[in-house]
Formats: sequence, structure tokens, C-alpha cells
Amino acid sequence: MLTQDSCQILPPSVTVPYLRVSAHLELPPTLTYAGANLWNFTCNGEDFSDPEQLSTLLSFTGTESESWFLLISVAMEAKASSIIPIMTRAIEAIKVHDYQVIIKALEELKSHIEEVGTLLERMHERCDPMTFYHQIRPFLAGSMNMEAAGLPNGVFYDEGNGKGEWRKLRGGSNGQSSLIAFWDIVLGVMHKGHSDSKGSFHEEARDYMPGPHARFLVHVARLGSIRKLALDLEDPLQEEEHRLRAAYTSAVETFTAFRQKHINIVTRYILIPSKQPWTGPTRVNLASSSSEKKGEGLTGTGGSQLFPFLKQSRDETTVAGKLENSKP
Repeated sequence: MLTQDSCQILPPSVTVPYLRVSAHLELPPTLTYAGANLWNFTCNGEDFSDPEQLSTLLSFTGTESESWFLLISVAMEAKASSIIPIMTRAIEAIKVHDYQVIIKALEELKSHIEEVGTLLERMHERCDPMTFYHQIRPFLAGSMNMEAAGLPNGVFYDEGNGKGEWRKLRGGSNGQSSLIAFWDIVLGVMHKGHSDSKGSFHEEARDYMPGPHARFLVHVARLGSIRKLALDLEDPLQEEEHRLRAAYTSAVETFTAFRQKHINIVTRYILIPSKQPWTGPTRVNLASSSSEKKGEGLTGTGGSQLFPFLKQSRDETTVAGKLENSKP
């Protein structure tokens, strides 16, 4: 018989192999974006950016809504994958002031972000909001900030022979996408924590990315800053320098619009369903019961305060594009 205590404990038969596999993959032992999305699909054609050609390998619920939710993210990643080498070359071009390369790259980045945003807006085609909130989202919850859900200490990973430890880990979240983090870096978007002593959620999310992804992001951040170049241009009235600043600002504005689209999706799939009764099959919804609040007080599956986090991320993106107000 399952008890409240047993629901807080992973037995050694699960814990031991789980920890070993997680260590090999350089991921924490919890559901992550990489595990649920990036490594959980097959393609029936040649275009990974077409969700119609994709299928999930594993599913918690077996619903079309869950598969579509996961596969839209896969398609988004594939759609924008080609921008990565383009933007790294653009950053390298900073050293030689090759403005044409940087301008073209920023224009392509803007186009890629728009295309990814279009894919995001296709979520409604096969993912039902009520099914997502009440049936799918509970599986995405982690063990952090879950006091109200009956997990005040998180989950105990029992390794047997008296060994083990309590762990509080975030759940799977699109905030763990290394692609979105890459956009932040190449556009110079800075994210702050909720206090001076705490790092931002974006920084913590890197601990939930595959090791090679996280190390690549650190490397890219050290290459140079397109935003700093745009700020330091001595004569923005020169045509080429003006075009570079305009291309940068336009790319940031498009990124801001993308983050607003994400807020709109979260409103439709989390905020609105949280206020509506569910008449279908029920299970303990850890993702929502982690917070007794409704609406703006909802907690994300990644463990953050959902709407304040999303709005702060959007606003910080907006700030990055305001070059005129940023020079000392």
C-alpha cells in the first residue's frame, strides 16, 4: 500500500541506476527539458522542424495533447538550430569590425525567432488547455518548493545500505532550453535574481541542461558582445553603424515579442484552466498544489513564481534593446 511517506521516497532499485544514468548524462536526477523533449522523439520524414513529421517515444498520459506539447518544442529547436553557427561567426566578426557579417546574422536571427514564435502559436492545434493543466502538467513538477504538495523536504533518494539523501530539484521546464539561453547571450540580455544574494532562474537552469550545452553557453559568453559593440559605436550616424544598431534593436524587439507570445500561451494553458473546474480523471496535481495561490501566484514546473518570472524576463529583454538609454 502506498503511503504519504512512500511517495516521498525513491527506492534503491530506482535510485541507484537513476543516479548513474544522470551522472553519465551530466544532468540532475529529475525530469528535464532535454529528457522530455530533446531526446524523446522520432521523425518520420526529413524535416525535424515540422511537428507533423514527429512522434514522441515516451509519454506519461498517452494523449495527443501531451505529444503535441512536447513536439512543438522539438520543432522550435530544430527550426532555429542553423542560427547557432551564424551567430557565433557574427560574434567572432566583432574583433575585425566586419559589420556586414554581424548585420546579416542579426537579420537572420530576427527571422528565426519569428519562425519559432509561429510554431509556438500552433500549440492550440492539438493540445487542449484543460488536458494539459490537469493531466499533463502534474508529471512535469519537480520536488522544489513543494511544501504545500506534501513534500517539505523534497524527495529522498534511497541508495540502500543506509545511504541516501533528500533532494529538492526543479521539474521540466522550457526555461531549460539552451537555444533560448543562447539567444539571451548573443543579444546581451541580462537577467537578475529576485534578490542580490540569489542568482537568476536562467543561471540555475543551466544546471538542468546537458553538460555540453551548458559549457557551450559559457564559451559563447566569453567570445564577445554584439550589444557592447552596438553601444560603443563612435558614430551611429554612419550608414553601416546605423544599420548594425537598427538590426540589433530589431532582433531584440522580436525576442521580446516572442517572450510575450510565451506569456500568452501560459495564460491560456495554465492561468485560465487553474480557475476552471476539471470533470475528467483526477490525480494529485503537484504542479499546481505547490502553491495555494491562483492566477499570478502560480508556481511554474521549474519551481519559479510563474508570471512574475515570465514578465521579468520579457521586460529585461526589452531593456537590452534600449541602446540610447544605456550609455554612461
